[in-house]
Amino acid sequence: MNAAEYLASTLKNLRHTRGFSLSQAAEQTGVSKAMLGQIERNESSPTVATLWKIATGFNVPFSLFLAPSSPPVQPLYSPPLQEMQIEPLFPFDPQLGFDYFSIRLTPGSLSESSAHDIGVIEHVVVIGGILDLQLEGQWHQLQAGDRRQFAGDRAHSYRNSQTAEVHFHSLIHYPVSVD
Repeated sequence: MNAAEYLASTLKNLRHTRGFSLSQAAEQTGVSKAMLGQIERNESSPTVATLWKIATGFNVPFSLFLAPSSPPVQPLYSPPLQEMQIEPLFPFDPQLGFDYFSIRLTPGSLSESSAHDIGVIEHVVVIGGILDLQLEGQWHQLQAGDRRQFAGDRAHSYRNSQTAEVHFHSLIHYPVSVD
């Protein structure tokens, strides 16, 4: 099963497990019913921003939608023109509650991230290039070696305003639910 088929199957199974119609899933995630249906039928490949909305709306880790058998060096999901490439470095660990990704942004690209679930904390470390990170409406410029921890439960954006690719790692820590 390729990455797109895995995503389609995972979304459909998740929706059915929750007992949601497409309309209910659209309401829960903020992603249109038509788009969710296209993803489930493997007729459309979502942008990273759309995938984040789905993960947040269903209260599941982003990496749930990444095929576990995919090689970690292959970019799995990207908006049009490969502006953003995300590679999982470690699979989601439910005990520790984190996702760990390697992310690359092409020159001139922008990725706007809606707020994740309450309590989510993100850690960003720039590996190469210069990353513009918007937090609380203010842009911060991070260079190779710089790092930042911030509340992921607020809207934030990543931008590459330079002429060279920017490469950074993102560790997303989800609150561990205690039952």
